[in-house]
Amino acid sequence: MRLALEIVFWLCVGLIAWTQLAYGLALALLARVFARTPNVSSDAQTALPSLSLIIAAHDERAVIGAKVANALALDYPRELLEVIVACDGCGDDTAAIARKAGADTVLELPRGGKIRAQDAAVRGARGEIVAFSDANAQWEPGAARALVGAFANPRVGYACGEVRYLPLETSAREGRAGGHGDRRARGREGRRDAANQEGLYWRYELVLRRYESRLCSITAGNGAIYATRRDTYILVDPIMGHDLSLPFNMVKRGLLAVCVPQARASEKMVPSLTGEFARKRRMMSHTWPILLRGGMLSPRGYPPLYALMIFSHRLLRYLTPALHALALAANIALLAIGAGGAQTLYAITLALQLGLLLAALLAGTLGVRPLLIARYYVLTTASPAAGLWDWLRHGTSASWEAAQGTR
Repeated sequence: MRLALEIVFWLCVGLIAWTQLAYGLALALLARVFARTPNVSSDAQTALPSLSLIIAAHDERAVIGAKVANALALDYPRELLEVIVACDGCGDDTAAIARKAGADTVLELPRGGKIRAQDAAVRGARGEIVAFSDANAQWEPGAARALVGAFANPRVGYACGEVRYLPLETSAREGRAGGHGDRRARGREGRRDAANQEGLYWRYELVLRRYESRLCSITAGNGAIYATRRDTYILVDPIMGHDLSLPFNMVKRGLLAVCVPQARASEKMVPSLTGEFARKRRMMSHTWPILLRGGMLSPRGYPPLYALMIFSHRLLRYLTPALHALALAANIALLAIGAGGAQTLYAITLALQLGLLLAALLAGTLGVRPLLIARYYVLTTASPAAGLWDWLRHGTSASWEAAQGTR
């Protein structure tokens, strides 16, 4: 009994350590030896393909005008650029604002969800490359050229840029609102924003994706800035988002899914950790169907290294809540039955686990950065379990709403 509990405990601890830290170190070491040249064309003379930039929007009147203006200001030949706004059952004047801002095509569609709006836009797109962006994402001027440059490699089927999350206080400074009332409001928002440590996690995640891209292919993208060839675009279940579905499906078809760090965009960060937890919980309710029904776990078509990446970066990451729960339960049981000479060791490991939970509880009161990081880790680690519960209990809707505070 004791041996079985020790195996469970140390296996769970080892898997958590692998997915959270050791996997990144292993990628870094492998990249130093085996990484290929990044899949980005830097030849200014290379003929640019036609590009359709698709923006799926649901009630985005607050940001759609700025988004279309941002798209039209990209450093990309206007005759080769098509801007499509796919309005998914909008109940406001998103479509009218998009037309006034200069969008080439505005589709007014019944509510079917983001994926079906994107599907409809791709069917009518004229570009050789179809790129996608969120309505609140702002692309840097050179982002389109950088993203399209990846497709100079004929093996690339999917390319994803990098999004930078702006703290709310930064976003407020970029606006031009004035007055003491506005400054007080921005101060309150800035304090709320400090609770969300997403930026710290996201920087680490981007490093992992860069290494994955250089070694093989990325295991996930992001909705703010990505592209595929129009003739390799894949139709997926409307509850299964592109961020996870497209990369591994491209790999199964013998294509590469790459990260293009030079293609940059920015979005507002969710202002509070509570809001971040809700966002991740919603995302995870879409992730589990991909994992369990969408084919991600099937190794058919994966190179061995990519199969290891899916196991390490996706499956283990999503199983982390269960691994933590098993480790805690095994630790308590070992102390209850007596762990012999290792009693002190298991008392220390239990204290560390309970200390993490206590730090997360105190973060809401004390607001100290290390405690906030602990709280972020605990809540975001719990989000896969919450998302699984939501999916099993009432399914997942194909429709979506903007995360609070990101517009």
